[in-house]
Amino acid sequence: MLKRDKNEKKILDVDASMQGTLTFKDPVTLRINGSFEGKLDTKGSLIISENASVRANITGDEIVVGGKLTGNIVAADSLRVLSTAHIVGDIITPSLSVEKGAVIHGKCQMLTGAGSKGNILNIEELAMYLEVEVSNILEWANSGKIPAFKEGNDWKFERPKIEEWIAKEKAK
Repeated sequence: MLKRDKNEKKILDVDASMQGTLTFKDPVTLRINGSFEGKLDTKGSLIISENASVRANITGDEIVVGGKLTGNIVAADSLRVLSTAHIVGDIITPSLSVEKGAVIHGKCQMLTGAGSKGNILNIEELAMYLEVEVSNILEWANSGKIPAFKEGNDWKFERPKIEEWIAKEKAK
């Protein structure tokens, strides 16, 4: 159910069992209270409540996890892990907060940069973000198919340019 609060912020409360891909182009506060399986690509805030069970790879701006999550997380601005959370998957975020009692099984990488505007991804982070093999990213960077720059011998990728590239590729 989509509702708006007094600040005209879009809030979507999902209290059901769902499967598939959810993609939001505009900022929204998405709260999952039931179960979800698939892929989540959000703008704004994503809240996985303590009773939720999610099996998905997630990309978003501000993410709060209170329930069970199996999947990788790429949070552009911040990830908050509540004491009731149980995460199995890798995490990429510039800002991480973990409450006592939370369980995380996976790797965590802290990005440099100031939020979603200044994120610079390395080849492994981009591969995880795009859900492709590192060899594909390397091939695309070497052939100029993806926006990238070299820092020493390493390829680096600016998140805003990557998001523009993704949008152009989807439009083809």
